[in-house]
Amino acid sequence: MRALDIGVGANCIYPLLGHADYRWQFVGSDIDKVALASAKAIVQANKLDKGITLRQQGSAKHILSGLLKADDRFDLTLCNPPFHASLEEATRGSQRKWRALGKADPKRKLPVLNFGGQNNELWCEGGEIRFVTQLISESVAVGQQVLWFSTLVSKATNVPPIQVALKKAGAVQVRVVEMGQGQKQSRFVAWTFQTEAQQQTWFKP
Repeated sequence: MRALDIGVGANCIYPLLGHADYRWQFVGSDIDKVALASAKAIVQANKLDKGITLRQQGSAKHILSGLLKADDRFDLTLCNPPFHASLEEATRGSQRKWRALGKADPKRKLPVLNFGGQNNELWCEGGEIRFVTQLISESVAVGQQVLWFSTLVSKATNVPPIQVALKKAGAVQVRVVEMGQGQKQSRFVAWTFQTEAQQQTWFKP
């Protein structure tokens, strides 16, 4: 199994887990040189260079365009997209969560954000919906090099416009899988441009 983690981030968490638990081969991509340097240090420290490689997306305007090589084939792509539209929105969201958890005591020194990550991992202009719809648009051009594309979607209200975008893009199959952990509800959306016949022959030599 060969997977592409789009936006691998400084912690390289998906490739580390996927390789450790399932022995998948990973390529992790990111636009941020600092994040990639951190991810590379983690990979090398754990002697995982043969199972995990890293690749920089050279254009901040693109996600997939220009990233894949002509001979690349991926069984799956993964993505945990930025889900806020600005740093201010991310900060307000964290403040709401601290209040809901009963931890918004002004005497306590709490992190500005209640989750980890670099700025460009947490928010981007247009937020989650803009990022995912661009990902869908760019996935068309490499649709024959990837068996299944997938992305987390944190906001349920974003699912209908994502489904519309996938229909316009010509996705052959689309799956929306709901997930729940405690009070946290999330989901991921997966799509493919491969027909049933192509899917059945994908893993044949």
